[in-house]
Amino acid sequence: MTEDVVGIHDRLARRQQLPEEVAGYVRELIITGAVRPGEFLRMERIAEAVGVSNTPVREGLLILRSEGLVELVPRRGFVVSPFSRQDVRDLFWAQAQLACELAARAARKISPEQLAELEVILAQYDDAVAEGDENRIGDLGDLFHRRINLAADSHRLALLLSSVVRQLPNRFYAAIETQASTGGDDHQLLIEALRRRDVPKATSLMERHILARGDSLIEILEQRGLWDNDAPDPAQSAS
Repeated sequence: MTEDVVGIHDRLARRQQLPEEVAGYVRELIITGAVRPGEFLRMERIAEAVGVSNTPVREGLLILRSEGLVELVPRRGFVVSPFSRQDVRDLFWAQAQLACELAARAARKISPEQLAELEVILAQYDDAVAEGDENRIGDLGDLFHRRINLAADSHRLALLLSSVVRQLPNRFYAAIETQASTGGDDHQLLIEALRRRDVPKATSLMERHILARGDSLIEILEQRGLWDNDAPDPAQSAS
């Protein structure tokens, strides 16, 4: 009986994961420019590529619809929505607001043990940079921020941040960390601000850190040809 319950649980968990896998696959196609705004998405091709049936494909596309990446056209299917530089800026602005509040709470609550763990992660991060290990740079950069969020002891706020972060494929965050690793060491400065329980400094560093990564991603996507570099930027035109 126990094995049956475990089996049912595993199948349910897998069923819930499949739409997320589809959403992740299509999200990357959109953000890399492999599929373009106005292009209809063929569910059969996506199902074949991910190795699932049409049902999780539809559920995954509905996730992307809620994120504004696709639209559902009656009797025709799902079409790719425009994805602009301003969309990237908005995503990172939202991340920055949530991450700043989590950093402020972490500065008030972080323990010596949690600070020591951040130091260990940063040392490993520096080793990965020295070795040019892009995968580890991305993973350790993500781990560093998740540990700060954990120190904030604000589970629901951290979940909200995760829902925003999830709207970009993980490999883009790895690319951002790799590009940023050659610049200033915001991570060490953040640790020092947290150790001093300097709330204003921790929040200002986190905001700068997150928004700079948004600019880095825009540069990466421009280099990959997602947007015409000569096209006007709505954010710049409005200023």
